[in-house]
Amino acid sequence: MKNFFFSFLFLSSLLLGCKTTSNPSSGTQTNANGSSSSSSSSSSNASSGPAVAASASLQQNPFYEMRIYYAAPGKLDDLNARFRNNTMRVFAKHGMVNVGYWMPIDNPENKIVYILAYPSRQARDESWKNFSSDPEWQAIAKASEANGRLVSKVETHYLELTNYSPAVQIEKKSPPRTFELRTYTASPNNIENLHDRFRNHTVKLFEKHGMTNIGYWRPTDRDKETKKDMLIYLLAHKDKAAGEASFAAFRADPVWVEARKASEVKGGGSLTTKVESVFMMPTDYSPIK
Repeated sequence: MKNFFFSFLFLSSLLLGCKTTSNPSSGTQTNANGSSSSSSSSSSNASSGPAVAASASLQQNPFYEMRIYYAAPGKLDDLNARFRNNTMRVFAKHGMVNVGYWMPIDNPENKIVYILAYPSRQARDESWKNFSSDPEWQAIAKASEANGRLVSKVETHYLELTNYSPAVQIEKKSPPRTFELRTYTASPNNIENLHDRFRNHTVKLFEKHGMTNIGYWRPTDRDKETKKDMLIYLLAHKDKAAGEASFAAFRADPVWVEARKASEVKGGGSLTTKVESVFMMPTDYSPIK
């Protein structure tokens, strides 16, 4: 009987010890058109850089803001230094995701173009409120402007990704890529036809001809007359010459020629009234390069 008792205890301990370990929980990522894909999550590396963290954050940040700063005369270097040494860090402190910072290759107006991402418009407003009232930022701004303001003008675009845009990836390439910011104004009543053409033809043809689609946006404040017919998108190229060569090949592609012709028949003429293209280089502190 004693041997039976000890055998029972031994078997019980074995059974209690054989506890099944569960797999790590699956993570879900949302792409640009709102669909979800699952992937097994793994423990994060403590040494992960800010670009990796920012890229992960973008999956849950559907609201974007593009800001264009015009540096005051002689202040472009000082403005870059303030972004590099302080502003980006304080932005991140208040929940803003630094996507990228660029300067036009031809830059007579001393511009810096940058894009931030947020969970929502409400989150954006709250972040900027907290940023502006942060004593640390106020001290930084005061010190940097001891000899005059660094910025003479600011333009702001509130944006959301189109449903055909790829998810924005924050990647650093070496050497840094050349980026192209393109802004289209659609002809009257043709903005949706323009989106259809990009969705069904243009985006794929850009890739075919060696261009990297970074993101496609439409303004969230489309009630404004100047914004309701606007499409903004960002491409990446090896360099400016490669970008120009890619566009030349794209325009000559019979598939594009036919797609453009069919879309303009449907739209009653050209789908755009204005196209702006700006080739830009990422700043040395830009998360995306």
